[in-house]
Amino acid sequence: MPLPKLPTKPADTIDIGTIATPKTRTAATAARSRPKANVADMPAAATAVAADMAQPAKTTRPTATKAASKTAAKSVAVKQPSPTATKTAAVKTTPTPKKTAVKTATTAATETKKLFVLDTNVLLHDPSSLFRFQEHDIFLPMMTLEELDHHKKGMTEVARNARQVSRSLDALAAETDDILHGMRLDVLGNKDATGLLLFQTSNMESDLGISLPTGKADNMILSVVQTLQKQHPKRQVILVSKDINMRLKARALGMEAEDYLNDHSLEDSDLLYDGIMQLPANFWSRHGKDVESWMQGGITYYKIKGPLCPEFIINEFVYLEGDTPLYAQVKEVSGKTAVLATLRDYTHKKNNVWGVTARNREQNFALNLLMNPDCDFVSLLGQAGTGKTLLALASGLTQVLETKRYSEIIMTRVTVPVGEDIGFLPGTEEEKMQPWMGALEDNLEFLNSGIHTEAGDWDRSASKEFIKSHIKVKSLNFMRGRTFLNKFLIIDEAQNLTPKQMKTLITRAGPGTKIVCLGNIAQIDTPYLTEGSSGLTYVVDRFKGWSHSGHVTLQKGERSRLADYASDAL
Repeated sequence: MPLPKLPTKPADTIDIGTIATPKTRTAATAARSRPKANVADMPAAATAVAADMAQPAKTTRPTATKAASKTAAKSVAVKQPSPTATKTAAVKTTPTPKKTAVKTATTAATETKKLFVLDTNVLLHDPSSLFRFQEHDIFLPMMTLEELDHHKKGMTEVARNARQVSRSLDALAAETDDILHGMRLDVLGNKDATGLLLFQTSNMESDLGISLPTGKADNMILSVVQTLQKQHPKRQVILVSKDINMRLKARALGMEAEDYLNDHSLEDSDLLYDGIMQLPANFWSRHGKDVESWMQGGITYYKIKGPLCPEFIINEFVYLEGDTPLYAQVKEVSGKTAVLATLRDYTHKKNNVWGVTARNREQNFALNLLMNPDCDFVSLLGQAGTGKTLLALASGLTQVLETKRYSEIIMTRVTVPVGEDIGFLPGTEEEKMQPWMGALEDNLEFLNSGIHTEAGDWDRSASKEFIKSHIKVKSLNFMRGRTFLNKFLIIDEAQNLTPKQMKTLITRAGPGTKIVCLGNIAQIDTPYLTEGSSGLTYVVDRFKGWSHSGHVTLQKGERSRLADYASDAL
């Protein structure tokens, strides 16, 4: 077999004796192919053999000369291999292991990448989920695209998400020459997504081993997952779905299935920031050295130093009960130094807010946030009966009607029914929202009755109408594109909002607007939302530590002894 010439070796040093002579060459050419330099270096016996075979070449036929030449060349190659031949063989055989090693490394890297098969509800829940799987690959069954096309019509949040996913897929396809071999997910600027997006391009029907209705979307996706497992036995193929029953069926059929958790702000709701820290009993002994204090605007400030200061968060409430009680709010944190500011006592009647006083420690903290003009965003969490809506309405009415800090109160909530939907409602936007605003009516009735106990029915009715004229009830469906100026915006039942909906609402705030989010993450009615992925959990975690926001988790119910007992016993 001919050996190739080395491109890096100079032409005048190539040993042509190592190159096989073609059959079409003449005897003279074959004779010239014998290496002259190697003959001089051969042992005496080899030289004699070469000389004896070369002498008859003058009188014999060309065929004999050619045979003798070949024999001599073979003898020389066996007795003394040339350096060129050795080097050529080494160069030729070395690249093969390198190519094999590179190919093996590429195959190993591909096998370590997981292959995630996305269910449609994942894309409808989070349109950016395509770019949330880091270095792993994504596979979209054709049935997923069919369901996306089915949900794209309408003005609902699901329809908007479906259209957003379709636009992202179209942009990825426009940047890819051959989508059959996968589309790179980082071509649109998503640097964290370094995997490939693969489409189903062939029939992938597989026998699931159990009789299931054919034609159903879930079963067709399960069939695709099983086919992929057979095609890629060394890769981890995982179905990702927000549907619990879909995941259960997949696991029952021997497939790996996971929930989509990339949108979770927290893995455990118990780790959610509650805005309150109880100080240890030895706080003053460890932090009371070199304390600086001063008065400003009726508020006492303490500048302290100690090991607990780095754990403080801006606008977090700290308290110490005992012989030397302290109720304060963190204003500044710098290394092991912090500035604490005392609070206004809203448990006293002289500091009542629209006739309402705080009944416990957490309500006092909440009113300090609600009445603070420097705090633009307030979030209140708590179970039913802890006073979230009442405190927000009372502080809103005080700052709208008494101090004139805001022009009006805007209240909205998600219209997710607990039971069966009652269908379409007649009337204007506010009339349609009235059935959802029972909490507003109840609290307004309480606030109105508390202020005008000595007034007659007519005065009480007039005051109620005057209050209602400064409260607007709006639907979330018409918030996009609006800008609120000098408004006191209350978002009730915020736990039923997605992070994207929450962002849409909060970004409506203009100059002078205060937004208050109320909710209970234990009462989520929206499908596919959990305590970790709720929009309320999302904003509490993201606004934590901002100097113009605050959060309090209300603990104690103040509705009635019956409600308190029911919440514990039932």
